[in-house]
Amino acid sequence: MSGHSKWATIKHKKAKTDAVRGRMFTKVVKEITVAARIGGGDINGNPRLRLAVDKAKAENMPQDNIKRAIQKGTGELPGIQYEELTYEGYGPKGIAILVDVTTDNKNRTLGEIRNIFDKTGGTLGAAGSVSWNFKRKGLMTFDKKAVNEEKLTTAAINAGAEDINIDADEIEVITSPDDFIKVRDALKEAKFEPVTAEITMIPSTTVKVADEDAQKVLNLVSKLEDNEDVQAVHANFDIPDEIIAKLVE
Repeated sequence: MSGHSKWATIKHKKAKTDAVRGRMFTKVVKEITVAARIGGGDINGNPRLRLAVDKAKAENMPQDNIKRAIQKGTGELPGIQYEELTYEGYGPKGIAILVDVTTDNKNRTLGEIRNIFDKTGGTLGAAGSVSWNFKRKGLMTFDKKAVNEEKLTTAAINAGAEDINIDADEIEVITSPDDFIKVRDALKEAKFEPVTAEITMIPSTTVKVADEDAQKVLNLVSKLEDNEDVQAVHANFDIPDEIIAKLVE
């Protein structure tokens, strides 16, 4: 089970403050706008836009906000031109980190990301320095206590899942990016509701981290995730579940 996946699940279950909610709205609006600009405003013909709109609805974003973001992306309304970039770097204990950003000012964003790495024991790296260790996949996590493990596993395999990982608390269903929506929708139709569902970057190898180093790693990741230009942070840390749970209390 991916340590970063467990981190994402625990954070998702925690109550969200207004500040966190506001940052999430900003990030989702950017994603909707870019998705609509690249692939058009029809969610049925634009899988990326559909995922972004689904995320907005999951965050209870008003429908008017979603509509305006799509219209800004398609050019029906004036809007900001965003650029998508990925930064690569290292954290404490040499963990690999990918930072996906959407920005209207790449020089500002680069400075902010570099500053976060520098102040939290990390190092910003060159393009290609860590991306080789990650593969783009669809990932869903399920609360093991809330589902029938055998039925979920069977349904996931029949729907086209590539892999299934099971630990004491969670079940991970992994898909190809192209099959993600199909598998997710099939599982929802079968009454299996994921705790988290996203297309993400999964590491091929991980680094075990504990004690004070775990706190440093999660501090770096948290500060990156708090930046409004950052859409996603992917890392290959492997921190024991009990340590992650304690550190986010």
